[in-house]
Amino acid sequence: MPNRRFADGEVVMGRWPGSVLYYEVQVTSYDDVSHLYTVKYKDGTELALKESDIKSQSSFKHRKSQSSSSSPSRRSTSRSRSRSPGRPAKGRRRSSSQSREHKDDKKKIIQETNLALLVLICLFKPSENNTRRYNGEPESTEKNDTACMILEQKLKPDLDMERVLEQYSLHPRKEEKKKEEIYSEKKILEAIKTIEKASSKPKELEFGGRIGTFMLIFFLPATVFYLLLMCKQDDPSLLNFPPPLPVLESLWEARVFGVFLLWFFLQALFYLLPIGKVVEGLPLSNGRKLQYRINGFYAFILTAAAVGTLLYFQFELHYLYDHFMQFAVSAAVFSMGLSIYLYIRSLKAPEEELAPGGNSGYFIYDFFTGHELNPRIGSFDLKYFCELRPGLMGWVVINLAMLLAEMKIHNQSMPSLSMILVNSFQLLYVVDALWNEEAILTTMDITHDGFGFMLAFGDLVWVPFVYSLQAFYLVGHPTAISWPVAAAITILNCIGYYIFRSANSQKNNFRRNPADPKLAYLKFIPTATGKGLLVTGWWGFVRHPNYLGDIIMALAWSLPCGFNHILPYFYVIYFICLLVHREARDEHHCKQKYGLAWERYCQRVPYRIFPYIY
Repeated sequence: MPNRRFADGEVVMGRWPGSVLYYEVQVTSYDDVSHLYTVKYKDGTELALKESDIKSQSSFKHRKSQSSSSSPSRRSTSRSRSRSPGRPAKGRRRSSSQSREHKDDKKKIIQETNLALLVLICLFKPSENNTRRYNGEPESTEKNDTACMILEQKLKPDLDMERVLEQYSLHPRKEEKKKEEIYSEKKILEAIKTIEKASSKPKELEFGGRIGTFMLIFFLPATVFYLLLMCKQDDPSLLNFPPPLPVLESLWEARVFGVFLLWFFLQALFYLLPIGKVVEGLPLSNGRKLQYRINGFYAFILTAAAVGTLLYFQFELHYLYDHFMQFAVSAAVFSMGLSIYLYIRSLKAPEEELAPGGNSGYFIYDFFTGHELNPRIGSFDLKYFCELRPGLMGWVVINLAMLLAEMKIHNQSMPSLSMILVNSFQLLYVVDALWNEEAILTTMDITHDGFGFMLAFGDLVWVPFVYSLQAFYLVGHPTAISWPVAAAITILNCIGYYIFRSANSQKNNFRRNPADPKLAYLKFIPTATGKGLLVTGWWGFVRHPNYLGDIIMALAWSLPCGFNHILPYFYVIYFICLLVHREARDEHHCKQKYGLAWERYCQRVPYRIFPYIY
C-alpha cells in the first residue's frame, strides 16, 4: 500500500479538473482503497483528486522565486550590451518574434479557457456519471451528456478556426482579434444560457412517466370512491369485490357542491385576514424570496367557532355523513377544474417560475406534477393555501361529523372509545401542523413540486376523504376496546408523535441557526452548499426519523378499528408506500445537491427509516 504524501488538514495546491490551473485547497480525507484525496476549495467545493493532481505550496513558491530572480539578470545583460548601427534591425526582428509569441500565448489561453469551460460544465453537471468519476469508478457510456454536446457544437467553429490560424500562421490584426474575442465570449454566454435552459428539464420522469401519470389521473379518484363504497358495506371484506355501484345521478347534487364551494372560499377569506406574522420562504432560482402570512392556527380557531355556532343553532353536522360520497365527487370535480386552470395559466409563466420537476415538455406529465412552482393571484398563494387550509381542516370537521353520526345511528349518549381515540389522535396531528405552519415552507411540496393535479387532488380530496377513513369505518362497524388497550394505543401514538415533532424541530432549528448554543451538542458534516448534514440526534439515528414517527402514528390511528377487516389499515399501507417513495425522492435530490458529503452521511447513518431494517 503506498504511503500518503499529504496529511488531513494540510493546505496544498490542487489542480482544477479539466484545466492546468492550480488553486489553494485543504485536504479533508484520504481513501485507502481508491487512493483519492478529498479536498475542499475556498468556495466550499469538495472534490476527489489523485495524488498527481496535488502539489505542495512550497514547490509553487520556489518556481516563482526562480523566475523573479532570473528576470533582473537578463534585463541587466541586455542593458550592458552596446548598441551598434546594425543592431536595430535585429532588435526589430526580436520584438516582432516576441509579439508573435505574445499573441500565440494569448491564443493558447483562449483555447484553454474554452476547453476548460467545456470540461467544467461536463464535470459539474449533476449526474450519476459525475459521482462515479469523482469516486474513481468507471463511467457509464450509455447516457449522452446533452449539456456537453450543446456546448461542444457551440464552440466547435471557433476552435476549428483557431486551429487553421495556428497551422498557417495567419494572425489577424489587433482590432479584428479583439472583435473575435468579444464574439467568442458572446457565443460562450449564449451556450451557457442554452445549457441552463436544457438542464432545467427533468431527465428522469417520476410516477411511471407520461403513461404512469395518465393512469394515476383516473386511478386516484377510483381508489377514493372504492374505499368509501367498501366502508358502506356490511361486510367490507376484500372478497366482496367489486362493491355495488350507486346510480350515477345519486353521485351529484348541486346543493352539496355549493356547500363545498362555501367551505373553500370561507377558508380563503380566513387566509386573507391581516392577522399573524409574515415570513419569507426559501430563495427561488432567481434569488427572490416570496412572503407568506402565517395565520393557519388563527384560521383553525375561527373555523372551530363557526362550526360551534352551527351546532349551537342545531345544524345537523351528520349531513356530511349522509352525503359523504357526493362531497367526495364535488371535491374531485373542483380539483380537476382547478388543475386545468393552473396548467393554462402556467403556459404564460416565465421560465424561472416553473417547477423543476414539472417542466418536462410533456403535457400529461406537467399537468399531473404541476408546471408552475408558486402560482399566485396577487399575494394569494394557491399552493400554500391548499396545502394546509381547506383539506386539513376539512379532515377534522369530517371526523367530528362521523362522531355525531355514530351517536345518532346507534342511539348513544356518548361516542365510543374507539371513535374518541381516532378523533383525538388526528386532531393533535392537525393542530400540530397548523401551529408549526412555518416549517412547511422548507418541504419539497413548497420548494420543489409544482402545483398541478397531484397536489390539488391530494390536498382537496385525498387528505380529507381518505385520512378520515378510520372514523368513517367506525360509524358502520363499531368496535369496542378496553381501557388498557386504549391506554397502550395512546402510548404508541405519543411515542410516534414525540419522534415526529422532536425530529422536525431539531432539523428546523438547525436550519435557522446552526450556531445556536443550544444545538452545540449536535455534530454535522459540512457540505459545498454551506449547509450541514446532522449525524447526531434523531438524524444520526435514521436518515428520516420524521417518517418513522409518521408511520407509528398511522398505526395508532388504525388500531382502534380492530382486526376484523384490513380496510382501516389501508392508510398505514398507503403511508408506508408514500413515505418510501418520498424517501427515494429525497435520496436522489440530496445526492445531487450535496455530492460526496451525502455519501459520507449515508456511511455514517446507514438506515433510512426503520432502524436495523431499512
